[in-house]
Amino acid sequence: MELLNYKRFGQGQPLIILHGFLGSLDNWLTLGKRFSEHYDVILVDQRNHGKSFHSDEFGYEEMVADLENLIEELELDNPILLGHSMGGKTVMQYAAFHPQKIGKLIVADIGPKSYPVHHDRILEGLKAIPVNKLESRQEADDVLSKYVDVESTRVFLLKNLKRTSDGFDWKMNLPILCDKISGVGKELNYHLPIETKTLFLRGGSSDYISDEDWEKIEEIFPNAKLETIYNTGHWLHAEDPDKFYELVTNFLA
Repeated sequence: MELLNYKRFGQGQPLIILHGFLGSLDNWLTLGKRFSEHYDVILVDQRNHGKSFHSDEFGYEEMVADLENLIEELELDNPILLGHSMGGKTVMQYAAFHPQKIGKLIVADIGPKSYPVHHDRILEGLKAIPVNKLESRQEADDVLSKYVDVESTRVFLLKNLKRTSDGFDWKMNLPILCDKISGVGKELNYHLPIETKTLFLRGGSSDYISDEDWEKIEEIFPNAKLETIYNTGHWLHAEDPDKFYELVTNFLA
């Protein structure tokens, strides 16, 4: 089984961080380095993302197996798992399958419920970029701006472009991500309450975890607590990294 691409720094209890859909470990470098003052931080590219391997198989069962393989290969004992969005679904699913193998769980702006597909326009825009004919990132941004208004979102998405000897190409496996998108919002698969101590973080302006969702979340995660980072949306860790860092370190302490 292929090993996921990762970066590791710091020492202490292992803290594995998983990015969201269309992201990569690079999104977490700044916060990861802060956490590494107290923890052994492992930033991970999930399959079909970043510098990790490409595969036609893409779903939470596979992503949990990838995470299990990484934990075993690195011989990590009692790691803390932190995941944002799709990464949050992966770590929740891992906790459902392997609760005895982890320390604490941190889930950033995602719940265990099912979410409808809502990345259609973004994927349409990414597919419209003629990567093999690009001469600059600006050209890519010009095309993407017709589909995605928010500049910071475009900057995030275009981090997936890499230079090649011929010009540009995608780091991610865009055809498979487009094909398998419906599985990304899938509901958590679990049988018993997950007793792991868990911190759910949500953006105050995000609608991914509503007050109404919390009762169901507490049924599944009876040892969970919820914190809201006000004036942030879905990218709460990027929009207010100081508050995110404070809440996570307080929970882990």
